[in-house]
Amino acid sequence: MSTDDLPTGRWRDVAHATGLIGDDGSPRATIFTEMSALAARTGAINLGQGFPDVDGPESVKRVAAEAIAAGANQYPPGPGIPELCAAVSAHQQRHYGLAVDPDREVLITTGATEALAASILALAGPGDEVLTLEPFYDSYAAVIAMSGARHTTVPLRPTPGGFRLDLDQLHAAVTDRTRIILVNTPHNPTGAVLGAEELAAIVAAARRHDALILTDEVYEHLVYDGLRHVPVATLPGAAERTLTVSSAGKTFSFTGWKIGWLTGPAALVDAVRTVKQFLTFTTGAPFQPAIAHALALETLTDPDSGWIAGLASSLAARRDLLTAGLTAAGFDVIPARGTYFVVADAAPLGVRDAAAFCRELPERAGVVGVPVSAFTRTPGALRSAVRFTYVKQEAVLHEAVSRLGGWRA
Repeated sequence: MSTDDLPTGRWRDVAHATGLIGDDGSPRATIFTEMSALAARTGAINLGQGFPDVDGPESVKRVAAEAIAAGANQYPPGPGIPELCAAVSAHQQRHYGLAVDPDREVLITTGATEALAASILALAGPGDEVLTLEPFYDSYAAVIAMSGARHTTVPLRPTPGGFRLDLDQLHAAVTDRTRIILVNTPHNPTGAVLGAEELAAIVAAARRHDALILTDEVYEHLVYDGLRHVPVATLPGAAERTLTVSSAGKTFSFTGWKIGWLTGPAALVDAVRTVKQFLTFTTGAPFQPAIAHALALETLTDPDSGWIAGLASSLAARRDLLTAGLTAAGFDVIPARGTYFVVADAAPLGVRDAAAFCRELPERAGVVGVPVSAFTRTPGALRSAVRFTYVKQEAVLHEAVSRLGGWRA
């Protein structure tokens, strides 16, 4: 059976929205799958896919193992175990002064990806618009297509200080048809950390057009250079219309556990829970107590020497290492202030098409990156830009920098 024989459903909408339609009309692999396969085939260092190559705290792994041994292997409560819901609530209060009811205003999800998907499916549909920043994490376009809503964007512009939100474009892009403004800060793929003026403009636009705000804050603790992440829900007039999403994957380096959470007004959380229970229903029985322990451990640890602060400090140093290497190799690097990623413009190397360049780079330099065009929908946007990750051990980054330097020479 060919794909032409299949019912249309939504799969074609998703494939078109994410650019995953081949010349023959069939779905093709994501750029991440393609680049990882290239890395494996060529022996290149994979700086394309953003996952740590070391695990998180040993004590957290031990709690998960003990939970398995103790029998935490069947369905946990759909909204999440009470201990983890309480830990998430305490985290929001401690870090941001946000009072969140653990029983009504917290939902545990299968990673942040499910929290975002369930939110859009619950709250937007045909006739609505969902606005994202551009470039955007690729799953956003897919789930917006699944919902039947229209995907609109507002650009982040490269500047000498990093990527910044185009406020004039924001004002023009948000309309009465905008149902959800999806905000990602700290931002993947650009490494931008939105500032007070940008966040205030988003809230003002949402209030002006009675839109909801959905925030992807999975990199909330991975912010550098003395900056501080500001959750949208803390801004005046935002809390009553904002759903906040985060996860343990990035904060504690357990990306494979897929434990995420969502917080916000009870009525909005109820709507998302209604959809979520027919997606995965529940998630990660032995991992939930482990992440509750991780959040409590972070509570009891000195903030200047704890796991999270140590990880952020280490990542900032690794960012600097990779940035220096890319600059020496001839890239124009746009400063990254958070996340796992840095964007490097290959135009000074004569590159016009980063997608083609990234397919050649593993053979030529022994390093893999991902074209930023994979995160855009506007034709020609950031066409020569490449995203590299630095969430790898220093020895790996030193080798990558050495290869890039040798290739450039």
